[in-house]
Amino acid sequence: MFENNIKECREDLGLTQTELGYVLGVHYSTVSGWEIGRDTMPLSKLVLFANMYNLSLDYIVGLARGNKEYKEKIKLNKKNIGKRLKSIRKELKLTQKEMAESCDIAQNTYSNYENGVFLIKILPLYTFCKNHNISMDLIIR
Repeated sequence: MFENNIKECREDLGLTQTELGYVLGVHYSTVSGWEIGRDTMPLSKLVLFANMYNLSLDYIVGLARGNKEYKEKIKLNKKNIGKRLKSIRKELKLTQKEMAESCDIAQNTYSNYENGVFLIKILPLYTFCKNHNISMDLIIR
């Protein structure tokens, strides 16, 4: 599980769990689960949250401290994200198998992410970024 700043961001914005849940289209108990680490915020909801309040993905998930604002809007595009994953993997001189192992997922799952067949899930993405000191904002945007 990753560290997260969802609660801190929500409180900084002056929102209750109910209000944030309404904005994101989920029940307040879902927001509570994200904040305490019982559940993981889906990437689509994380991006919606970041876009609505101009927040850095890296800040929200705890990959970076400091500047939490990010003005550029995120457009989730699984093909473009896959291309960035592949490019970064090659820069790191890793095979798909090595990358998959470092993200604790099956090689064919990683291959599907890299080839843009599926949108990468938040936990493998977080693990990828954490293990290789890569910005989630860089990969997703």
